[in-house]
Amino acid sequence: MCAAPITVDVPVEQLCIGLYVHLDISWLEHSFALNSFKIKSQEEITAIKHLGLKTIRVSPAKSDNRPLPPSPKTVAVAEPEPAIVHSPEELALIAEKKARIDRLVKERNAIAQCEKQLLKAANTLKSITKNLFSRPQESVREADQLVQQMLDSLLVDKDIAIHLMNDKIVGEESYYHSLNVAVLTMMLAKELSFPADDIKQLGMGCMFHDIGKVEIPDRIVNKTFALTKAEQNLLQMHSHYGQQIAEKLNLSKGVTDIIAQHHEMADGSGYPQQLKAERISPLARIVAITNTYDNLCNKPNPADSLSPFEAMSHMFAHQRKQFDAPALNIFIRCMGVYPPGTIVKLSDGTLGMVVGVNSGKPLRPSVLIYDPSVPKSEAIILDLIHEPILDITASLKPGQLSPEVYEYLSPRKRMTYFFDTQKADNQKRP
Repeated sequence: MCAAPITVDVPVEQLCIGLYVHLDISWLEHSFALNSFKIKSQEEITAIKHLGLKTIRVSPAKSDNRPLPPSPKTVAVAEPEPAIVHSPEELALIAEKKARIDRLVKERNAIAQCEKQLLKAANTLKSITKNLFSRPQESVREADQLVQQMLDSLLVDKDIAIHLMNDKIVGEESYYHSLNVAVLTMMLAKELSFPADDIKQLGMGCMFHDIGKVEIPDRIVNKTFALTKAEQNLLQMHSHYGQQIAEKLNLSKGVTDIIAQHHEMADGSGYPQQLKAERISPLARIVAITNTYDNLCNKPNPADSLSPFEAMSHMFAHQRKQFDAPALNIFIRCMGVYPPGTIVKLSDGTLGMVVGVNSGKPLRPSVLIYDPSVPKSEAIILDLIHEPILDITASLKPGQLSPEVYEYLSPRKRMTYFFDTQKADNQKRP
């Protein structure tokens, strides 16, 4: 592991533009976006001086200028501290910091709300699946209500935010997989301007798309290492079994087609019937994209999973011909080049993890920042929409992180997403 970068203490009087500084105080006690940054203006120097610190820690290796050696200490008669008068520039920095804090509180609240909604939806889906054969009409009605609630939230917002959920809520992967696929598919369908009825059928189809796996032994469905050819053939039968179940439940043709065809590929390489694009249901073509993405990110053995960035890159580079091209392009645009769960490096060298993406501004996601001076439980989340000087410059694999950074960012072993419905709920209220 690399040694920690060397820093030196520099008197505040010797600060200049180009120095990379570390503010060893709480993030809430200063007006800057981060605790560590490169000084870009005289106004920033003035704002640092008003913090009341005598010396500032500087990283020479990250600075444009070499910091001056500390001035010799002299005995001086203590003088009363002059009253601090903030310049208009400093007041603007302070106002922006207050806005950052407000956004951070809202982001945390939104994630907490999403987790509650996801847990509620997962429990509902678990109950639906458990009772599907003993109380079929009731179960289908509950599924319809769940999808309608998701659709109502989806259609209220112009842009939909997708948040990355915590690992702690994941326990029964099949339910979260179905919800993941539903969330991503409904978002994609909205961006493709599908009518509400089609989006609802997509949601219902995603909830039940793997229902045929109830006919497959668990030891095959949950196997964490390579399947034999015979096991693979049996697992692929779940699409056919699912179609039979859908017909018994009298599900609509659109929903049944999704269940039967969600593994069919546009180039004819899918299963069970090797259908080509024009013969595949338009709804099933959409689900093929989101289902493939989630399967790449959440393999039975988490060690085999691709990162969200790798999954998106793989689909575009190696599987493009298997998907509806316009829909795949819109999906990549919605999720962003760096989907939620991606470990990233920012233009100032800061490391972080994407925790949210707005479908309307996919290149400016929300990033949870690694900053050892801030407790992990209070980690900063920066919305890059409001941080124009910061950009994402690289995607990293979790294995490239030092143990300290890995523990702090806690990369997800399984990716789980949900809508930000809090804004939608607020807009509904008079």
